[in-house]
Amino acid sequence: MDIFYKKLSKKIKTVREKFGLSQESLAGQLGVGRVAISQIENGERKISAEEIVKLSRIFNMPTDVLLDLNKDIEVVLEKDLRSKPKKKNAIRISVPQKNLDKFKEVLLYVLSKVGSKPNVGEAVLYKLLYFIDFNYYERYEEQLIGATYIKNHYGPTPTEFIKIVEDMEGKDLVKIQDNYFHYPQTKYLPLRAPDMKKINITGNEQKLIDDVINSLSDMNAKQISEYSHNDVPWMTTEEEEVIDYESVFYRTTPYSVREYSDDDIQ
Repeated sequence: MDIFYKKLSKKIKTVREKFGLSQESLAGQLGVGRVAISQIENGERKISAEEIVKLSRIFNMPTDVLLDLNKDIEVVLEKDLRSKPKKKNAIRISVPQKNLDKFKEVLLYVLSKVGSKPNVGEAVLYKLLYFIDFNYYERYEEQLIGATYIKNHYGPTPTEFIKIVEDMEGKDLVKIQDNYFHYPQTKYLPLRAPDMKKINITGNEQKLIDDVINSLSDMNAKQISEYSHNDVPWMTTEEEEVIDYESVFYRTTPYSVREYSDDDIQ
């Protein structure tokens, strides 16, 4: 095996351990046996292009970053901001404490409503959060959670999700590896009730969150991913690039949630 694959194998192992995933857990999400993961990480088995794409989704890492052995994405919560980036070439996304609190409580609220539904795994959660964020921005021109979403084959992916959930595990929620119709599924269940007063949730925010939950939470991962693929913000973004919130103002029916006046479209 050439040097590139050997270095890539080491990087995959490093990233897996960074996110606290076992070989068995990663194997389940990738759709291979645990032995295959061990072989990949030991440089004994080459990784297919399809597996690279799946790994980038699992790690919330663009494929070009995964394949660039000198580049990584580092998601930093505000409480860790005093620490220096671990890698000079890391793409650093800082999450302010206010946004962090809002992300946590909104996520717990969504989980309290639909987390126990068999169809609601990690992939569905990603899209629910995306539509909560982008629908609110279109309607009110303000951030609700304000997460950073990257376009990938499976739909919009909140870059901060894994890091924040890692910070919440054991205290606020529990992560469960399961199967849904024979497909590996990562589920999250809340360990406490959301504290919506803590984040000063407004009536408009509450209503929009509930609207998204009520209209989209019955979709499975395939259905909601395909639905997101026809939304203008996703369609107008290059693969693995950050989706621009401003693109919501070009939405078409049935995705648009705002009534535009003649002044708005002049």
